[in-house]
Amino acid sequence: MALIELRDIRKVYRLEETQVEALRGVSLSIEQGEYVALMGPSGSGKSTLMNMLGCLDRPTEGSYRLDGIEVAKMSSDERAALRNRKIGFVFQNFNLLARTSALENVELPLLYSRRMTSRQRRDRARQALELVGLADRLDHHPGQLSGGQQQRVAIARAIVNQPAILMADEPTGNLDSRTSKDVMAMFRELNENQGITIIVVTHDPSIARCARRILVLRDGQVVSDTSDISQAIQALHLTNGEE
Repeated sequence: MALIELRDIRKVYRLEETQVEALRGVSLSIEQGEYVALMGPSGSGKSTLMNMLGCLDRPTEGSYRLDGIEVAKMSSDERAALRNRKIGFVFQNFNLLARTSALENVELPLLYSRRMTSRQRRDRARQALELVGLADRLDHHPGQLSGGQQQRVAIARAIVNQPAILMADEPTGNLDSRTSKDVMAMFRELNENQGITIIVVTHDPSIARCARRILVLRDGQVVSDTSDISQAIQALHLTNGEE
């Protein structure tokens, strides 16, 4: 059984008298331990698909099974509970609390777990920061950290619940090229050594190249599903109207 199974997923947004079909019958499977990149131009549906995969939204039609659990008909509270157990998120803007230490930022997702004591939460957060190479920055606030270090804190926060899936939305968008390489190397390490399934939304071919599988979207449909970056780039150029 695949970790993620989408079958004929459709998402329609209604804006006054207009209907926008963001996803048009998307069907795909992602196995545990895969490393996948989502690419596509603005309006292609990649962000909508990311929200769907991350249980942030639900489809208008179709089936989405996450680790065997049907998500499509869940309430927002049910999706939130599943999301907290199964998925970690990393964003372009880090989304850290400015007046809170690195350790406290990483602890935040654990506050929803009534089964953990404060000491257990702190130990788990410390372990996550050690895993991303920040054992010596536990008490530093975001303003005392470089952009790359802040993104490492965000990654530690995303994995502190030991999720099956790590989703990253343009995770290197605010980083220089050298730091971007470091962050992507960390994703590869988490994928290979921890077995975490990685799904990255990116417009950057150099970031997509790090993935083992690349999905290219156009007009709400997957138009390319390949492990070959050159084929993905060709499909992406066609989506942008280039021949």
